[in-house]
Amino acid sequence: MRMRKMMRIINNASNNNFNADAKFEDFFNHSLDLLCIAGYDGYFKKINPAVCKLLEYSKDELLSRPINDFVYHEDKTQTKSARNSLRERNPLIDFENRYQTKSGKLVWLLWTSTPLENEKLIYAVGKNITYKKKLEEERNYHLAKLTQINNDFKQLTYTATHDLRSPVNNLISIFELLDTNKIKDPDTLEYISIIKETSHNLRDSLNEYISIFNERNKSSASLEYLNLEEVLEEVLYSISSLISNSKTTINIDFSELENISFNKIYLKSVFLNLITNSIKYSKPDVLPIISIYTKMIDGQKQLIITDNGIGFNMKKVGNKIFGLHQKFSNNTDSNGIGLYLVYNHINNLGGKINVDSKLNEGAKFTITFRD
Repeated sequence: MRMRKMMRIINNASNNNFNADAKFEDFFNHSLDLLCIAGYDGYFKKINPAVCKLLEYSKDELLSRPINDFVYHEDKTQTKSARNSLRERNPLIDFENRYQTKSGKLVWLLWTSTPLENEKLIYAVGKNITYKKKLEEERNYHLAKLTQINNDFKQLTYTATHDLRSPVNNLISIFELLDTNKIKDPDTLEYISIIKETSHNLRDSLNEYISIFNERNKSSASLEYLNLEEVLEEVLYSISSLISNSKTTINIDFSELENISFNKIYLKSVFLNLITNSIKYSKPDVLPIISIYTKMIDGQKQLIITDNGIGFNMKKVGNKIFGLHQKFSNNTDSNGIGLYLVYNHINNLGGKINVDSKLNEGAKFTITFRD
């Protein structure tokens, strides 16, 4: 009896270990993050399918070549330095570098790694942050452009002030000469005539400067004949991991309007910011659903993007929604720049954007393009 009881305990312990190992393997293989075990020799020892899927290499290819072969050439030196630090038993937290996929695309990865000195192994978890890097690059680019426009505007103001000094001085001199007690005096009428002429000159000069400024603004964003679906596909590919990890459903219908004259960089920015915002501000425990479609209403070309997220209280934020650094949630990723860029991209090219939203009932962005 004792022997039989002991065998049952051993068998149960064995089964528990087997189940734990099986669960670990299941977790390892189904994780959306990149999980890997690397050796001190610089080779992968174990990787999960997410690594293969992202880098587009087979498991055998990734295990048979040095890890550094897959690192983007500009990041090899810093990656080597980070690996040496790990060998000195220093954990690596939030280390960023770029890998090159089999098809030549670059992906940004964020690593947290821990060394096991006695086994000469490194356990690492990686996250695909390519979409965040693209957002950063895109926002930095457009902020630089906005800064340049602002500097141009300052220069324009200085020039206008300098060139309009003489007409303004003329007006001041004439007002000083006016005798209000002799309104019917011929000289006074002449002065009034001069004021009128000077005012016209001032107006014409201002119009000329405004025209120059507008032309500079337009020339910085050249128009192209774009296929909406092709541009959207580029954006969706760049954030495919974000869409997959958040289990977002995106419905697309461009049947009413397939092509548009717009600036490609601006259009990609509009798609990128509105889609990532919809995912970022989705409801807890509700999978995001985004609809992107076009409409032709009374001859007007419209692009509409809706979501089922947390929405806005328009009575509170309606006038501020497109302002710079305006934040309407406690989300730590919020920086109040995305909608500001979207608004400026559309308005710079003569379009307009409207928002229809209610708290906890999603948001609807309607973009009307210039004819």
